[in-house]
Amino acid sequence: MSYITARTAGAQGAPLVFTFHGTGGDERQFHGLASQLIPGARVVSPRGNVPEMGMNRYFRRTGEGVYDMDDLWARADAMAAFLADEKAKAGATRVIGLGYSNGANILIAVALRHPEIVDELILMHPLIPFTPDPQPALAGRKALVTAGRFDQMCPAPLTEAFEGYLKAQGVELTTHWHEGGHEIRQDELTAIQGFLGAVPA
Repeated sequence: MSYITARTAGAQGAPLVFTFHGTGGDERQFHGLASQLIPGARVVSPRGNVPEMGMNRYFRRTGEGVYDMDDLWARADAMAAFLADEKAKAGATRVIGLGYSNGANILIAVALRHPEIVDELILMHPLIPFTPDPQPALAGRKALVTAGRFDQMCPAPLTEAFEGYLKAQGVELTTHWHEGGHEIRQDELTAIQGFLGAVPA
């Protein structure tokens, strides 16, 4: 499957960063941020190709927080094939995924089905309203989850349950909570910088 994609070539041997926008965003939403976080990185940012009331998404839903699960897994497999091809062409040895909201959710779905593609996951305000099957191949992967305590779109109990799932799979998990809602705050970006700095280049 092809996607409208923003690309930054990056330096030879630099990390490969995939970014995934939120509902209504596009390929530029976090593309520049990735280059700021990791100067010299190769950045690939695909646009979601599922329209919802004129907004870009990565998979269908039937209501707020209600996912079309068949579509989710089909879209995750298609995205995984795209990412694997980009990874092979780049020859990258360090692959980072950064997603917000709907973008975090498709990144999670890819990791659940194809955990070998992305080494480090930055998941901003994810919503996983189901209990994933065990995925032992996630063990040793590194992930950062950021969230708002009063996020009405991604309720804290569901985020906490997902954090528990990741820990049970052996993921090296870092979490950051702020006292707001679904918005991205400066302290989240600081947490992302710290997470990336803590992982050897």
